[in-house]
Amino acid sequence: MTTKTRTLCAAALLALTAMGASAQLLIGQTAGMTGSVAASVNETIGGAQLVIDAVNAQGGIHGEKIEVLRMDDGFDVKRASDNARALIEDKKVLALFMSRGTPHSQAIIPWLDKYDVALIGPSTGAMVLHKPLQKHVFNVRATYQREAEKAVQHLLTIGLTRIAVVYVTDSFGQDALEGAMTGFTKGKAKPTATIPADRDKPDYKAIVPAILQANAQAVVWIGSGVAVVDGIKALRAAGSAAQVVTLSNNASSGFIKQLGEASRGVIVTQVFPSERSLGQPMVKEALTLAQAKGQAELSPAALEGFASAKVLVEALRRAGPKPTRAKVTAALETIRGYDLGGGLEVSYSPQDHSGIDFADLSIISDGRFKR
Repeated sequence: MTTKTRTLCAAALLALTAMGASAQLLIGQTAGMTGSVAASVNETIGGAQLVIDAVNAQGGIHGEKIEVLRMDDGFDVKRASDNARALIEDKKVLALFMSRGTPHSQAIIPWLDKYDVALIGPSTGAMVLHKPLQKHVFNVRATYQREAEKAVQHLLTIGLTRIAVVYVTDSFGQDALEGAMTGFTKGKAKPTATIPADRDKPDYKAIVPAILQANAQAVVWIGSGVAVVDGIKALRAAGSAAQVVTLSNNASSGFIKQLGEASRGVIVTQVFPSERSLGQPMVKEALTLAQAKGQAELSPAALEGFASAKVLVEALRRAGPKPTRAKVTAALETIRGYDLGGGLEVSYSPQDHSGIDFADLSIISDGRFKR
């Protein structure tokens, strides 16, 4: 090999090394990938990855590919905060993405504010992330309050007046409970019982008898994953046929599988169009990408991840080549009327980071969600 050839090879190697070092847009995520909410979290991740993989396959954004650095917090608030710090301080991520849980997302905010880092699409509908405005939090999904209000109004409309509310004793539970109470107020009704449930160790031996004593025709069960699954099973084991409604944080195929035979007839609120609405453009796009990977169908949780990832990609595009954290945040606030598909529009401004205002209901039947 000649000296000239060696020089050219060395130059090419240095160029490739430089390209490799800069050819990534690092995004951070902390969420409960194991633990009580793992089923739905991993479905949202799968939906988001459909978008990210498709973008990367086309060369990425401005020549750089998206890489999501994911850290499991086991649905623990302190771990979520610690992970956010590590992702921001140590890994130098451009933005955080799809955290899970209300208190968990709240625990992240101080790190966002300290380092001017955006959190895009937190997988929680907590009003506290909407009002007052959180400068660095950009919501995509609708609020839990809207969901809980609609759930109560639906039950009252179909003639169920004896409604109990079970709510987890954390900021998520208090937030959704407020929405449920708004539904009762608008319907000129009151709950037959409001029953607290510990987030980590719910006492079903106290909760279920309280529901039975109230002679409830329906239960709005505000909680997450396994805690709600075990509660519904305990309620059925006690002989209650009360209609159960839970919120969209439980809208996953994994939630149905965990419920098993107890799933039939359970109502789950939704914040995106039905995954079976094949004529809906966003659903059609997501299903096409999923089928290309050998996945036969979608879940509501997967659609949430898909929608949030589309917003992430749009923000990175608008931020331009070699984006900074500040440029990503600024780019998000320029998004107006961004259509995720079929008229589902996302708009932000310096005064409003609310995202989509959409809420619906679905019933679990034959192991699937049906509107």
